[in-house]
Amino acid sequence: MTGRMMIAGVGNIFLGDDGFGVEVARRLAGAGLPDWVRVADYGISGMHLAYDLAEGFETTILIDASPRGEPPGTVYVMELSTEDRTAPAPGGVPVPVLDGHGMQPDVVLGMLDMLGADAGRVLLVGCEPASIDARIGLSAPVADAVDRAVQIVHSLVRAADADSSSDDGSGAAAVAGARTTNDEGG
Repeated sequence: MTGRMMIAGVGNIFLGDDGFGVEVARRLAGAGLPDWVRVADYGISGMHLAYDLAEGFETTILIDASPRGEPPGTVYVMELSTEDRTAPAPGGVPVPVLDGHGMQPDVVLGMLDMLGADAGRVLLVGCEPASIDARIGLSAPVADAVDRAVQIVHSLVRAADADSSSDDGSGAAAVAGARTTNDEGG
């Protein structure tokens, strides 16, 4: 049996390309994914996401605009480790910054530690934004990247299903094939 999976689109639609995760989640919501997959648009509702993740999921996929210095529209998959989830405070103790209206995935995941919960394996499907200025609507390269991100998430769901039903690692190969892409194929 495949474990439960959360697919969470995050971002602020009033900040241009920051609405990437919200748009990908909107498209995935009607995509006929298996019943063990929950897709939701969390927007900037970080506390809501943290409490939902506390229900327990084997895999969490966060979809977000995330600048990494790549060309706008570059889509990538990263696995977030425990170290990526919180910022160390003085004395080396990880402490998430609390903001009930903010949506910083590292803070949300840090909140899970405070709740005594675990998001399971956490993947980020990110997209390099062109602009996060105050405006509604995605830039052309980021809008073009939405379909690619939807395809990548479908691949990750298929990989999770394959990993749960076989021991040959075929699902891991599908995830590895979705690592980094952009419209130029690089």
